[in-house]
Amino acid sequence: MLHQASFIFRKKSKHTVQRIIPEIIMEDKFTSKLSPALDYGAGMFLIIVAVLSVLGNAAVIATAAKRLPFLKASELLTVNLALTDIGMTVSMYPLSIVSAFNHAWVGGDPACIYYGLMGFFFSVASIMTLTVMGVVRYLVTGTPHHSGSKFKKRTISAVILFIWLYAMLWAVLPVLGWGDYGPEPFGLACSVDWAGYRHSLSGSTFIIAISILCTFIPCLLIMLSYSGIAWKLHKAYQAIRNGEHLQKSGSVEKKLTLMAVMVSFGFMVTWTPYVLVSYWTMFHSAGRESIAPVVSLLPCLFAKCSTAYNPFIYYIFRRSFRREVKQLACCCDISHNSLSARSSAANYFARHKRNTKGVPLVKMRGATLQKHQDGEIISSF
Repeated sequence: MLHQASFIFRKKSKHTVQRIIPEIIMEDKFTSKLSPALDYGAGMFLIIVAVLSVLGNAAVIATAAKRLPFLKASELLTVNLALTDIGMTVSMYPLSIVSAFNHAWVGGDPACIYYGLMGFFFSVASIMTLTVMGVVRYLVTGTPHHSGSKFKKRTISAVILFIWLYAMLWAVLPVLGWGDYGPEPFGLACSVDWAGYRHSLSGSTFIIAISILCTFIPCLLIMLSYSGIAWKLHKAYQAIRNGEHLQKSGSVEKKLTLMAVMVSFGFMVTWTPYVLVSYWTMFHSAGRESIAPVVSLLPCLFAKCSTAYNPFIYYIFRRSFRREVKQLACCCDISHNSLSARSSAANYFARHKRNTKGVPLVKMRGATLQKHQDGEIISSF
């Protein structure tokens, strides 16, 4: 009897341990590996980036909406890039900020999958938009027509639709079983499970596929496009060196190209450290443990800056955007002052209505005038 009781106790203990260990492991992978000070610092940094991203990209979208019928076809790509940036900011950053101040990931596995899906979705949409921008810029550079006239809005709109469908396809595949999403080494964000490259055939084939089709080929096309643009401009400057009008046209072309180069290569520069750290994690035998948590955090924060700097580039290089932003700011200021004036006027007349109750009205030139007992005339149009 004692032996049977001991056997039952060991069996129950075994089942209890088997049930508790996965819960401990899950809790540990979603716990921050950083100090509280670093967590708070990361949270504050993300708040600043989120505010700049929302305000800047909202200004790009608002100014484009004001002149929607007059937008050139190629400008639709700029608007689409702003949509990807603001979409990433709104859908992801609040969860990261809350998790940073909580010192642990909030939401468990469902929130991790959602975060990884949104991050990958908007990242692929961004890099594909930049790739199309580079190709379009190459095709229109050096032509006598105005930039973007080679393409109709319907064509660019169809390309943009393809970009979103392409990004959605790759983002959904890990949810359907090819690849996976998992926590970052520092524990406060999720992305593609890069360490899964060594653990499963599904993970390794998925990472190889996205590396080729969503990273290397787009980056190669971007570099080839702008190298081709540089060659075109070099040949054009040699041919039109003595033409004043053509010099002016070439100057505008150079300015637009420089702006596009800064936007595209800015994206590549901000994301390169994150990609390098991810590939180190993927190929190293120790996986996530091979990278110190703070080392994995910094590239991730740097990559998130990619959503905030584009509006500043537009503001520097495009005089029309500067003018439209100033007009937008003036409109907001006028609206605010108008509301304040209306509120003050309403309070003013309401106060005088109470003070002049029962006082006879005086009609003068179509205006209704109220006469105070002390003889002051007040207009109430």
